[in-house]
Amino acid sequence: MGQQDGPDERHRRPAGVSDATVEALGKLSEALETVERVRGHLYSLHQLVGHADLMLDDAVEKFRAAGHDAVADRIATDLVGRNVIAGRWTFQIVEDFDDGYYALFRDLDRQARDELADGRRHLYEAEMKERRRTRGRPGHEALPASGS
Repeated sequence: MGQQDGPDERHRRPAGVSDATVEALGKLSEALETVERVRGHLYSLHQLVGHADLMLDDAVEKFRAAGHDAVADRIATDLVGRNVIAGRWTFQIVEDFDDGYYALFRDLDRQARDELADGRRHLYEAEMKERRRTRGRPGHEALPASGS
């Protein structure tokens, strides 16, 4: 059997799904992808602030070794272990984001796809690929070669 020339079934528009619906689902997916990037930045914030807080231990030690106990004391007392926003360390920010906004966003995206497109993802992009690829040209195949 030859190579299929078009998207696989999971990337084909179900019967009766309009262009407007595919476009709306595509925009929702694009928004979710942006929020995925935001989530990555939050985890970067979490790790970077945590690393900086641990580096303060070394800074405090060096200030003490240099004879600057008052500076070391201020940093150790006022900054080491301090909340980054009221009542929260960064792990709490990440958890609140994950359990609230992010979880709801993902759920609503999945619900919209389930209700409107039989749960299919990336229909907009799959159709764009079909419009933009050059059939028969290497590197423009519809699907990966079988067995890969």
